[in-house]
Amino acid sequence: MQAYVAVDIGASSGRLILATQVEGKLQLEEVHRFKNGFVMENGYERWQVDRLIQEILTGLGEIKTRGINSVHLGIDTWAVDYVLVDANGKKLQDPISYRDNRTNNAIDDLCSELPKEYIYKKTGIQFLDFNTLYQLYREDRNLLHLADKILMIPDYLGFVLTGKAVTEVTNASTTQMLNLRQRLFDKDLMAKVQVHAEQFPKLVESGTRLGAIKPELKLKYGLPDVDVVSVATHDTASAVVGTPGQGKNWAFLSSGTWSLLGAELNTPENSLAAYKENYTNEWGAYGTYRFLKNIMGMWIVQCIKRDYHDQYSFPELAALAEQAEPLPLFINVNDQRFTNPDNMITAIQDYAKATDQPVPETPGQLVRAVYDNLALCYADAIQKLSQIIDNPIDTLNIVGGGANVALLNQMTSDLAGVTVIAGPSEATAVGNIMVQMIQSGDVADITAGRQLIADSFDLKTYEPKSPSKSSRLADYQAFIAKQHA
Repeated sequence: MQAYVAVDIGASSGRLILATQVEGKLQLEEVHRFKNGFVMENGYERWQVDRLIQEILTGLGEIKTRGINSVHLGIDTWAVDYVLVDANGKKLQDPISYRDNRTNNAIDDLCSELPKEYIYKKTGIQFLDFNTLYQLYREDRNLLHLADKILMIPDYLGFVLTGKAVTEVTNASTTQMLNLRQRLFDKDLMAKVQVHAEQFPKLVESGTRLGAIKPELKLKYGLPDVDVVSVATHDTASAVVGTPGQGKNWAFLSSGTWSLLGAELNTPENSLAAYKENYTNEWGAYGTYRFLKNIMGMWIVQCIKRDYHDQYSFPELAALAEQAEPLPLFINVNDQRFTNPDNMITAIQDYAKATDQPVPETPGQLVRAVYDNLALCYADAIQKLSQIIDNPIDTLNIVGGGANVALLNQMTSDLAGVTVIAGPSEATAVGNIMVQMIQSGDVADITAGRQLIADSFDLKTYEPKSPSKSSRLADYQAFIAKQHA
């Protein structure tokens, strides 16, 4: 029986998930969990990437103590951030987090030289001020000159483990530097940020084998035999692989720190309508495109939890939200002020005051307001998605941690008028593992993989119950349009 390990690292935590297939079903076990986060260092918010490597090795050591002597392993993380590596294979500095404010106004500055429409036509990627393109635009020129390699975070972790450097396409596409038609890094954009094609290792598809972990690491840490596969290294790409979507009228919502809502396409959609709505064409596994929109997700609730000094668990906050009377309050959850405020509670309350709306005071009211407006944002995005791709969406598959929030799932179903299928909550790890299983031959292809996922996990279905809520969606859309005017 083959064993598979998903290293799944998000903005606030990471874990190693052990998977095996037993009697036609996938079985998962979390063997190691650890915290993640950025810290202020030398004037910038930075990731402690060396500690992430140490945690991976610790988790693999734990697997070895269980008598498991051989595993496959894949790594997925968040997107856009990178590590600069010198000619000796050493990082030049700890990578700066996408939430650092160094890229404030970078889009406006760079796009004063290259029109936004021109960049979108080339890349099909939405404009977010933390995209790698703008990070490199703000990067220290001396460090860039010293960099022999620019490695996305999961590619760097794989490089440290195996010594093999690649650029896996699902994460690379989020840089806003890949040319949709040429399927290479775009020369014009690279020249604009003063980097060279050879600084990025060769592009590889999801499922590319990196090979065995370094012998010295195996010996030093008492590890099992580890065969590393470059999976769909962007966590959203793995989550979409791990989504049990069927047919052609389904959309996905990967609900975690971010909410990524979209459809899986076989050809990119970089039309004017897509550009105006800021939809993105991130590359997916097996030649697909993740046509999606970034929405501020559970990050807001995570910050509320933090700002209440963690006195409530996430399930407790969800229960308080369900008990709270909904306020007639519209919030643009994608407003810049919610990206990384000193205090999220204050940020929401100040927003309500500034827009002359009722102010949420209690934990339940605050979280309920977030859920209400996330559901409205999801419904709005589904409506526009259907129009842009000219395909009616009748089913929304919600995966990730947000799939566990029944109140939010039901409100989304009501407002969008679609069937919501929730689960698996561990879709990112599942998709990571599925690419490994396809690479090893344990699973034939993605269609068979998604059927295995559907057979292995308890999925919950929500049907629209309150169609009258559609008028609230129209009011929300009018409010957002007014805010943007």
